[in-house]
Amino acid sequence: MEQNRSIWLDHPTGPAPVSSRFNIVVVGLDDFHLSQLQALPDAANYVFHPLFTRDELKNAAGFPVRRLLEEGSRQLRAFPERVDAVVGYWDFPVSTTLPLLRAVVGLPGPTLEAMLKCEHKYWSRSEQARVVPEHIPEFGALDPFAEDPLSQLTLAFPFWMKPVKALLSHLGFLIEDEASFWLAIEQTRAGIRRFGDPFNLILDRADLPKEISAVDGNHCIVESLISAGRQCTLEGYAFRGDVRVYGVVDSQREGTAGSSFSSYEYPSTLPESVQQRMVEIAIRVIRQIGYDDAPFNIEFYWEEPTDHIWLLEINCRISKSHAPLFHLVDGCYHHQVMIDLGLGRRPTMPFREGRFDFAAKFMLRKFEDALVIRTPSRREIETVEAEIPGVLIETLVREGTRLSRLPDQDSYSYEVAVIFVGGENHADVRAKYEQALNRLPLRFAPIRKDSRSPIG
Repeated sequence: MEQNRSIWLDHPTGPAPVSSRFNIVVVGLDDFHLSQLQALPDAANYVFHPLFTRDELKNAAGFPVRRLLEEGSRQLRAFPERVDAVVGYWDFPVSTTLPLLRAVVGLPGPTLEAMLKCEHKYWSRSEQARVVPEHIPEFGALDPFAEDPLSQLTLAFPFWMKPVKALLSHLGFLIEDEASFWLAIEQTRAGIRRFGDPFNLILDRADLPKEISAVDGNHCIVESLISAGRQCTLEGYAFRGDVRVYGVVDSQREGTAGSSFSSYEYPSTLPESVQQRMVEIAIRVIRQIGYDDAPFNIEFYWEEPTDHIWLLEINCRISKSHAPLFHLVDGCYHHQVMIDLGLGRRPTMPFREGRFDFAAKFMLRKFEDALVIRTPSRREIETVEAEIPGVLIETLVREGTRLSRLPDQDSYSYEVAVIFVGGENHADVRAKYEQALNRLPLRFAPIRKDSRSPIG
């Protein structure tokens, strides 16, 4: 299907010039994304080196920030050849440690402070308020360990409360009244230090304004509710002061107050004029925080009845969830953007050169605790992928796992698998998804409310 290029999206084409093989250090490398990196157009010119694995950084009891910084720095200094790039596609603790790791080998990238102005939710809102105040909700900081945290509230019920640093809506709560506030405070106190303590190790290395240093990683941000709208994510980058957006992905939600993502869809079906306004907001914010020479993604809401745009949050990395969508539609995983910037050159991405016109990532979720009793084998997955064109499956649980013990889930659901699908249009993609889902041997046993044992 022929599509016109947007005048505001940045879609340079053609391979970047390559003079030699580049040593690219990937923090938290895993097999699923390594296969995508190895499929990039110039992959023959790249040598990918892991600096710790995904399991070491993301699936441990705690986030090993100190080890990552200290041992990681030693490994980089001891690397026998030239290190050409240090990159990563994971959120915390990878994204926020990249500036410190790059500095060890003198590579370009955003400053630690600019990175934190994205990742520290309260600091980020404070910076956004300087340039786009009309596009953000009312907000404030809250210490969940204070003797009377209720007295710190400046917002009326209802509102959202979440840690200043977390991911996947972990410990994010819709607070409707005083009772739900105290329940959320109890759960926050029990779990916030998993992120807060290691995040503080990074904050200790940054030059923080006085008003931000008082809001450490074990604090929360509270925000007024945003009216329901259509959500999307802008994928972009900053390169030598030039801020560009190369794709817009729609997000669909489900569950309590739309708390959990159900699918990502590309390309966006939002009006182009709305996308253009979002791009302009993104450029103003990225320049305000001084973020440069790295990728980002920014989430927005469009409140259709009022035609108002809300900025939700900034992530200083590519979205790994969107990579297969770009491959299916545009013909290249957008890891290409991350690699180009890591090597100090302007990114090159094809545009609408993929096999399909439309693509989606579906997040398979369970909304109640359960025991995983059956997962598909690699061979079973490969059979489904081979027989349904455009389908890619990744399971996120193992047999014998109790869902409530999965780390870093959102506060209302458990993500158990993802299915990427490419097709002619939305209906074709949905039909393929249903077909793949019906053939996926993923089984669960419910958990008794009064017992730790599954039913049956």
